[in-house]
Amino acid sequence: MSQESGSPSWRLEWPTSSGKRPGKAQLKSVPEDFRVTEKLWPDSEVPGSVHGGAGEHLCVRLEKSGDNTEFVARELAAMAGCKAFEVGFCGLKDRHAVTVQWFSLYCPGRESEDAALLQTIGARWAVLASGRHARKLRRGEHLGNQFDLVLRQVSGNKAELEQALTLLGERGAPNYFGPQRFGIGGGNLERAVNLDPSRLNRKKGGRRGGGGSGSKNVLYFSAARSWLFNEVLAARVEAGNWFNGVPGEPSEDGQPTGPLWGDGGTLATGELAEFERAVVSEHPEFERLFLSTRMKPERRALVTRPEQMNWQWQDDNALRIQFFLPPGQYATTVLGDIFELKDMSLSRDNKQES
Repeated sequence: MSQESGSPSWRLEWPTSSGKRPGKAQLKSVPEDFRVTEKLWPDSEVPGSVHGGAGEHLCVRLEKSGDNTEFVARELAAMAGCKAFEVGFCGLKDRHAVTVQWFSLYCPGRESEDAALLQTIGARWAVLASGRHARKLRRGEHLGNQFDLVLRQVSGNKAELEQALTLLGERGAPNYFGPQRFGIGGGNLERAVNLDPSRLNRKKGGRRGGGGSGSKNVLYFSAARSWLFNEVLAARVEAGNWFNGVPGEPSEDGQPTGPLWGDGGTLATGELAEFERAVVSEHPEFERLFLSTRMKPERRALVTRPEQMNWQWQDDNALRIQFFLPPGQYATTVLGDIFELKDMSLSRDNKQES
């Protein structure tokens, strides 16, 4: 963070793996250019009519476009006659895309009403599969997401781009959190700096997922935590060791991870702990947040590795790319290591608001 005229300026761009982006491209020119298919269960364990699932939760697999996940969840709750927090899902999906994902609806003892409810849902969104399940779906428990993306107005040396894509498939990219987490101009970070750490405790009598100021405080705290992770990862990228282990790495498999800061700072030890603490010490405005909370330190992978990655040029300016990512990793982070991306959906939003 830098300070100019008393107003903070937050870094929201971090170094790429090669130090440059060899190409430029437009993303989400139309929703069909950004297709995401959530992989929830192994094929042999998919609940539903095929495997005769049973339980208090009706699971539905929907294809949607133009609606984000939380909006769909609220609408499903109204259709099912349950509370909004009784609708489960594993991850948030963009509305400017064609997405396939699972939702669970708490409908105990109402199996006889499933067909009518599915018909009501199907009038709004395409229902691709359904079935009963014993548990509510929860954040991050899916296997991951399959992406099928088309970049348009691609510019750059084609040979250099293909070399970068090959390396990306082999080594991966720095696993940064995307700038949207930090708010416009880093607004969520500014709010975190001015946050009273004591207000991060759970609200009295509050219900998880109930919203309100408590959930906003957690959002700002999470933004600060994510930003510190990006700062540590950026330092590792600049040091050239982001894809290798460093002495003191706490992960069981030895894969490189970075800190999600908490009470006590970091789980790393030795050389790595010293490195991470040195980076975070440059941001004392955030250190105080973690000294006053009971949030446990966690770790996050430094490398995002797209699996089963392949690409095809549709013409000289359009590139189709497909890959699979585990939960909590982002396609825009992967592609942003190579391309300077222009999100065309943002332009459409601005036109609609004007």
